[in-house]
Amino acid sequence: MTPEERLAELGLTLPQVVPPVAAYVPALRSGDHVYVSGQVPVADGKVLAEGKVGAEIDPDRAKELARVCALNGVAALKSVVGDLSNVVRIVKVVGFVASDPSFTGQPQVINGASELFGEVFGEAGKHARSAVGVAALPLNVPVEVELIAEVR
Repeated sequence: MTPEERLAELGLTLPQVVPPVAAYVPALRSGDHVYVSGQVPVADGKVLAEGKVGAEIDPDRAKELARVCALNGVAALKSVVGDLSNVVRIVKVVGFVASDPSFTGQPQVINGASELFGEVFGEAGKHARSAVGVAALPLNVPVEVELIAEVR
């Protein structure tokens, strides 16, 4: 089954690539790798949530938002490679979680993104990862996800 077929089976439609909010591109190919810039939880041009996880944002909601970030990342990846079957592997994922100082569940939040990559790409979606708590993120979003993919 192709990644596009898996997306359809999951009932997911790739969104339009989120336009950059500063001086960068959403995704860039260099050799056999595509570097996808940090993706935030935006849908239909609107930020889906603002605030810190563990304060204004519940961890389960933040996990759902990380999934939205990952879906936006897949859209950016597809914009560079055309067919998602050209993805050999999701190599590395970095997730940033705007966290209340007492919140330490960043890995569980970023699982929302990691699980989506596994569902869409199967074995090729297994990746190395970092989940980092930060004081603030652009647009006051609670989560941001970036990735590196190996492609053919």
